[in-house]
Amino acid sequence: MKKGEKRKSELLQIAYRLFVSKGYENTSVDEIIEEAKIAKGTYYYYFESKEQMLEEVIGMMIDKEAGAASDIASSDMPVPQKIIGIIAAFRPAPDEHSIEGALMQPENAIMHRKIKLHLVDKCVPMLSEVVNEGIGQGIFDCDHVPERVRMLLNLSNDTFDEGQFSENDVAVFIDMAEKLFGAAPGTMDFISGLITKQYDNNLPEGHSGGEK
Repeated sequence: MKKGEKRKSELLQIAYRLFVSKGYENTSVDEIIEEAKIAKGTYYYYFESKEQMLEEVIGMMIDKEAGAASDIASSDMPVPQKIIGIIAAFRPAPDEHSIEGALMQPENAIMHRKIKLHLVDKCVPMLSEVVNEGIGQGIFDCDHVPERVRMLLNLSNDTFDEGQFSENDVAVFIDMAEKLFGAAPGTMDFISGLITKQYDNNLPEGHSGGEK
């Protein structure tokens, strides 16, 4: 890695730590500069704005998630579990929610759309390869795999991203996932337990992950 690339990577790591610990909105450029022990001009040599830094920090997070997803894709895990594992790998960790939340601000709508497309571009080829693996094993029976994968991702995001869903929502999601890939009924039933466990673990004490 060249010296300039190394310095930029170090700045992104500092920003990531501060965004996680303090929140994006509560972290100033001056704090990042102070932590990095650099001149303000050096900061603006690498980043035009704090918003650009946020975009690149999230890009760094997605690259890390892609590495974890790739490990799942190449594992000996059953194909249906691989699909859900890959989708889960592309979701931020609980302590990263403050960073993700910054994207939900109206002023960051264009950036949010851009990052969502970047994430999909990373995820769709990986998932498509796994679905094709499932077709080869006779688990799935479908065509137009990338389009079906993209549809599943959109369905997953719309249903579960806000953490507000019912047991019926989960049941319908499972049914639609099975139909999308031409799987036998019951193939994806394991999703119900995984989703409930994931959201119950990530929510504050006294709250439930799904509406009854």
